[in-house]
Amino acid sequence: MSIKLGIRKWLSFIIAGFVGQLAWAIENNYFNLYVFDCTKEYIFIPIMTAASAAAATITTLLMGALSDRLGKRKAFISFGYILWGISIVLFAFLDPKSSFNIVAGSAMASGTMIVIMDCIMTFFGSTANDASFNAFVTDNTDTSNRGKVESVLSVLPLIAMIAVVGLAGAFPKEGYATNWSIFFYIIGGLTTAVGIASIFLLPKDKIEPNKDEPYVKNIFYGFRPSVVKANPILYLVLATFALFSIGIQVFMPYLMVYIQQVLEIKDLDFTITLGVVLIVASIITVVFGLFMDKIGKNRIIIPAIIVTVCGGIAMFFVTGQIGVMLAGTVLMSGYMIGTAVLGAKVRDYTPKKEVGLFQGIRMIFLVLIPMVTGPYIGQGVSYINKVEYPNEYGRMVVRPNAFIFLFAAIIIALAVIPTIFVIRKEKQNG
Repeated sequence: MSIKLGIRKWLSFIIAGFVGQLAWAIENNYFNLYVFDCTKEYIFIPIMTAASAAAATITTLLMGALSDRLGKRKAFISFGYILWGISIVLFAFLDPKSSFNIVAGSAMASGTMIVIMDCIMTFFGSTANDASFNAFVTDNTDTSNRGKVESVLSVLPLIAMIAVVGLAGAFPKEGYATNWSIFFYIIGGLTTAVGIASIFLLPKDKIEPNKDEPYVKNIFYGFRPSVVKANPILYLVLATFALFSIGIQVFMPYLMVYIQQVLEIKDLDFTITLGVVLIVASIITVVFGLFMDKIGKNRIIIPAIIVTVCGGIAMFFVTGQIGVMLAGTVLMSGYMIGTAVLGAKVRDYTPKKEVGLFQGIRMIFLVLIPMVTGPYIGQGVSYINKVEYPNEYGRMVVRPNAFIFLFAAIIIALAVIPTIFVIRKEKQNG
């Protein structure tokens, strides 16, 4: 019997999912700029990025296993979001230029505290979102509707990015201390409000506590050779997803810079271009997702990879605004549809009794490995026909070039190989 999706579940998925992505958009796009604005020291940026990535992965491993052991998702999500929001608000009090600053001493002390607070915020965010919300979605969907749900969830990060960029653009450039405070109050307050609302919105947990193994042993459950051997299709899907995501991360961190600095599409033209690409691609993904479960995921995954590759190759050649709109829409549509299909298949093959235990493994394949490798590949290929420009921190950096899209397309194309093994394995299993 299939799991039914009522209005309450859909609201839970969309509201908690979207606001969670808003909070992550702040962390991914603005904390680096914030710590530099507060300290004028570049040294904190790579330290904070590495510390945050490690905190997210470790937290998801620990708290995913704990949520399984206790048989709880709702409490972790609700109270996690509440504390997540409060921790975001606290960033408003770490700016040494602000009259509300609570950090005594130098800008270096402020920078150190921002890095520590980023890890604390990441702990609450990963507990609520990466470990618990992702497990909650898997618990409350099945193979008959996960494609539909995942297609909606896959567009939320991009919509959140548009919203956060729009919010940031509403503030004047001068008076950063005041503007940063308002920025954190709005996003932090909204995150906390969703945490409170989720206490009443989210359905009650129906999962059984998993106490078959000691907690410490369960943390490393997904790394055991016996577990890998028992779930070969899951790990093949994760390998496919990792390759696909590495390719995406080759160009994604540099996409906005490339459009503005290389193609010189700026200001209103940039906003229109990016808006058209993201909105049209999101609509295509959601509409496609309505039929994904009926068509069959295996009939979609390889075409989605091919479309993404074609979009990357097209972006390598385009130079004008219209060309970017067309090629970018193809690229981002393939990316989001591919993400939706692969995300749904990961959920399909995650053992029902160990959903929380596998969230940390999911983070390693889908986030940690791609974010550690992809951006550096993109940075490396940008040395082909090297050109430098001053970034938002005032440092001279290598400007990304069109080769980021070509190399991304090559890596994404490699994802077809494990995909073929997945399809063959499924056929063997009937």
